[in-house]
Amino acid sequence: MNHLLRGLAANENLPPALVDRLIAVADEETADCLATRADLSHALAGRVEESAVRLAYEGRLTAADIDPRARPDVALALLDTGAGPAAWARRLAVDPVVEHREKLAACPDLPPDVLDTLLADPETQVVAEAALSAPAHVAARLAAHPCTEVRRAVAANEAAPPSALAFLLNGCGSPATHGCPACEGEPPSPDHGPPHDHDLTPAPSWDGLHTYAAHELLRAALHNPATPAEAVSPFADHPSRPLRWPLAARRDLPPKTYETLARDPVPGIRAELAENPAIGDDVIRTLVDDACHDVRRALARNPRIPLDVLTGLATGTRTGAAPLPRIASASPTEVAALAGSADPAVRMLVARRRDLPAGLRDALAADPDAKVAGAVAPHPGLAEPRLRDLARRHGVRVVAGIAANPDATPALLAELARHRPPVRKALRAIAGHANATAPALLACLDDPEARVVAAGHPALPAEVITALITGADLRSAEAAAANPSLPHTVMTELLPPASAPCG
Repeated sequence: MNHLLRGLAANENLPPALVDRLIAVADEETADCLATRADLSHALAGRVEESAVRLAYEGRLTAADIDPRARPDVALALLDTGAGPAAWARRLAVDPVVEHREKLAACPDLPPDVLDTLLADPETQVVAEAALSAPAHVAARLAAHPCTEVRRAVAANEAAPPSALAFLLNGCGSPATHGCPACEGEPPSPDHGPPHDHDLTPAPSWDGLHTYAAHELLRAALHNPATPAEAVSPFADHPSRPLRWPLAARRDLPPKTYETLARDPVPGIRAELAENPAIGDDVIRTLVDDACHDVRRALARNPRIPLDVLTGLATGTRTGAAPLPRIASASPTEVAALAGSADPAVRMLVARRRDLPAGLRDALAADPDAKVAGAVAPHPGLAEPRLRDLARRHGVRVVAGIAANPDATPALLAELARHRPPVRKALRAIAGHANATAPALLACLDDPEARVVAAGHPALPAEVITALITGADLRSAEAAAANPSLPHTVMTELLPPASAPCG
């Protein structure tokens, strides 16, 4: 029954009386769905205890609704949003539960005395959490903290002074001989083991917590955009892949650094670099011949790629269905030139835009190449006769694109839904289309994925919605329970008595 109650909790047409009944029997998952309702009154919000933290984050609960002693988790949520009083922060700063103090340390804009208390906490993780968002003058002091975990938090703090970050990166922040888990005899936690998805060889090698802690401190500083470029650049040829990787996305490095990264042996680093708008034409033209498809695809997404390079990439590189940034910013003259290209791969690039002039849009819809026509098929403004002509000329290759067109009429959608052979992608688009009517939606029910979407469509007949609720497909049943066209009598029948638990 829980999946049906979750659906009801999301049903925008659920009457207030039934919302009240649902709150009375809601489990945690159902309560979480209830918490998102726009019509949840303040009085009712206070009764959804299982989702009180979420309600606090959404502004549905205030400090007046909460006893911080009884619900410290909710009090911390309000402090995290800036809606909790300073007195709560002072009380929680000395709370005996370490997790509460750690959560408090992550809250923004804490009073100075509360921050001082947290920075003097005997638990390292509390101090480190406070260091992550400490103001500049505090972060500068913490850069010399004896605990590596705290210095690593400073290295990730974007408010830390650039000089302090450079200090940490240039070797002055290497692990101390005390004050870290390795020296205190603590066993490695999941946060202190060697990373499973990154190669630390040939250096630094995994030789204990000290080396790993130092490595993670460096990585945090390299990811920090406030770390000065001159301190970051020397790491472009560092033996450790995780230390080189963050440089590829930085936009403030010298050209020579980007040239070094363009020769990196790791394709992922070159792909990250290829998408970076800060790289120059020389690096772009080096990467265009990269043997890795992912690098060339990333390069096509670079907003500053020259058009001649992009059009050269178009033929042999799959660039995805979304308009590329350089195409989206092309001038009217450039758009016209691209649309008139002899290469259909280039015409397809511009056909993906959704703001084309009517004449150009219609010309691309008449394109003899199915890929070009399919790319422009979802473009708003295409008249029904032109969409029908597209379907007639290119058949199954453009049906999904036509089904996604916001101007597709109910009659056309119904015809596309009955297309043989069925086009599954088209059925999923039709199932969620605002213009879809019952004939089209009924045809979508044969596809398992489209059925889930169609089950929530308000144009689906009430008797079909009701039948889906009792069907074997639980996802479709939940979507049907959330359908605003579900009869109120059925909603009432789905709710157990207020005294009965849902399960």
